[in-house]
Amino acid sequence: MKKYIYFLLFFLCFSKAYSNTEDKINFSIIEMDILRNDEIIGYSNYYFENNKNTLNVKNLTKFNIEVLGLNVFSISSEAIEIYENNKLISFKSNTIQNKKKKFVNLKYDRNLNKYLINGSSYKGEASLNNVIGNWWNYKILKTNSQISPLSGSIKKQKVVLLREEEIEINNKKFKTEVFNLKSIDESLPDDKKLNFNVWVDAKQRLIVKVQYERLGVWEYRIKKFE
Repeated sequence: MKKYIYFLLFFLCFSKAYSNTEDKINFSIIEMDILRNDEIIGYSNYYFENNKNTLNVKNLTKFNIEVLGLNVFSISSEAIEIYENNKLISFKSNTIQNKKKKFVNLKYDRNLNKYLINGSSYKGEASLNNVIGNWWNYKILKTNSQISPLSGSIKKQKVVLLREEEIEINNKKFKTEVFNLKSIDESLPDDKKLNFNVWVDAKQRLIVKVQYERLGVWEYRIKKFE
């Protein structure tokens, strides 16, 4: 019971620290290595451009897994998010996954006050509670629903605080809170389920590490930020 109360209070403190929607993103770049079984196989990099009331975030993600010289899994993706007064107004991505094209075209409809999505896996409306499922945005830990940045599908999720932990990445120490982000729908196929452990530096509002298991142990690990 004491442990539950501690976690509850800690989560409330985390939410309070992130509750100010007027806070601006102060990063110009976030670079993350992608690893599988502790071997770097690619990258996911974010580039930020602040212009008064707007924020543009460009993402380039690429990785490739080879077994005996054969390409068994690869992704090459480019995306752009546009925010106006801290509200997402558009998102567009184009992805090649194992030679298959995926895409998302999302726009904010002011009349409906909803997102309109045209994606390779979903076409329709979505509430503003959704967050694009990218690892630069700490707000992914504050929502109960996210939109796939590759296909536009909407996935309900639950987020649980696991512990507080100090970790070291590339000779730099981070004081982090560790969360588990998991799909609510247990009937989803295993390759569609969300089940990530996420390390976030609360002071800097920076996700520094993401880990999950799917045909090996995968990590998104912070490489550079400024």
